[in-house]
This record gives sequence, structure tokens and C-alpha cells, in this order.
Amino acid sequence: MSRIGNKAVEIPDKVKVNIDHDGAVSVEGPKGKLSWKLPRQIKASVKDNCVSVARDAETRSVKALHGLSRALVHNMVQGVSEGFTKQLEIEGVGFKAVVQGSNLNLSLGFSHPVIFPIPKDIKIAVVDNTKLTIQGIDKKLVGQVAADIRRFYPPEPYKGKGVRYAGEQIRRKEGKTVQ
Repeated sequence: MSRIGNKAVEIPDKVKVNIDHDGAVSVEGPKGKLSWKLPRQIKASVKDNCVSVARDAETRSVKALHGLSRALVHNMVQGVSEGFTKQLEIEGVGFKAVVQGSNLNLSLGFSHPVIFPIPKDIKIAVVDNTKLTIQGIDKKLVGQVAADIRRFYPPEPYKGKGVRYAGEQIRRKEGKTVQ
């Protein structure tokens, strides 16, 4: 029994959800439009401003798809109504970020600047040259962009410098000592 899959997804006022007979789910709201295709074993229906997801079989893989499908539909509804945000912090002497047109220019202590092309559905704002805010309607894309930016210079354990998620705790190591 999937606890997540059995919960109904409530639809806010300004959001429209359409589910075709072949399983294509399209969600439209004030922030934009998203679409996704349900797996074959999963069926969904819209009733009384709620989307309910059901499964055909009781196998382990179908049960997993049941909860996954419900979570993805919920993320689509939440994305077009409110949107998603990830925040990154850059720490280190001389480390900074600047948005230049459709690119993010990162100075991370390398001999060259790191240029990151911003995807078309994502908005990146930089505050104080070291705090990045990534916004979008697709939760997966927002998280992937944040992970890609962090991957350029992950935080190192000795001085703690690098790109980290806001509020992320870095386990520090003690450096070498002279005897």
C-alpha cells in the first residue's frame, strides 16, 4: 500500500489540470505550463478539484511508480502555482558570481572564469556577488541547475571554501601540524 500514492493532490484555484486517455498530464497555472506522461500501469483522474492516482497491479515496481507518479503530479501543480527556489552560497577570497545576459559567470579561483549557460526556464539572481537564488517551475530542473553549479567547486573540508547550498553544514578537518 503506497501511502503517498493514495493521497489526493489538491488543485489550487488558478491551476488547470488535464489528463488524456493515454496518460498525458498537462498542468497550466499563473507561472507557466508543464506536461508529463504517466507510466502505463498508472491511471489518474480529476474530481472535485483533486487529482487521484490509482494503479492497475500490485507488484513491487508498480507500487513504487504509484507513489512516484503522485509526487511528480503534486510537484507540477505546486510548480505552476508557486514555483521552486534553491539558494547557493559562494565562500572564498575573491570568489564571486555575475549574471551576464543568458550566462552565469563564476570566478572560483581558477585561472579562467567558469561560464554556465542558464536554461531558458530558469531565473538566477545574484545578491552581494556571493549569494545565488535559482527559481523555476520545474523542481527537477531547478535542483539539477543548483547541483551543476555546485559541482564546479564543491566545498572543501579544510577551509570550507567553495559553492554550497544555503544552510549546508560542511564537516571540517584539522590540517597538518608541525611537530
